[in-house]
Amino acid sequence: MAGRIQIIRGDITKQKVDAIVNAANCSLLGGGGVDGAIHRAAGPELLAECRGLNGCETGKAKITKGYKLPAKYVIHTPGPVWHGGSRGEAELLRSCYRSCLELAAEYGCKTVDFPSISTGVYHFPLEKASVIAIDAIAAFLAEHKEIQRVRMVCFDERTAGFYETALAGCGVET
Repeated sequence: MAGRIQIIRGDITKQKVDAIVNAANCSLLGGGGVDGAIHRAAGPELLAECRGLNGCETGKAKITKGYKLPAKYVIHTPGPVWHGGSRGEAELLRSCYRSCLELAAEYGCKTVDFPSISTGVYHFPLEKASVIAIDAIAAFLAEHKEIQRVRMVCFDERTAGFYETALAGCGVET
């Protein structure tokens, strides 16, 4: 499994892969954090394409071209805002990862890079989010051999540590 799921530290806007995932808001029109960085790096064409998508529901995903990014595609997914865990946040987050990977497979992507969805301004606890992410990715990869590698691209060591722990404890064989 370690070969197909990897944890790295880096800047998601610099990854040369088939698709990167954008931790978007529901408007898909850019924002702060990863979302803003991806929009800035991709150029104004990304925003223009996103305007035509009419937003996206939390837990779902939509795909665009990568434009000036080294990635061929950007898969946009609005993650859930953390409200204490009683509003279906865990299942919505799991759905983000699953929806992104379904789109990636549909578009023939072999490599996909994710940021840590919902753990920034949406305040999803990193310890919980990392386990949900790794479990969702591993479960998808177990049934979909066409995606060769998924990486969690972590902005800092603390985030990477949580994902490494989650990957080490993951019981799903891919």
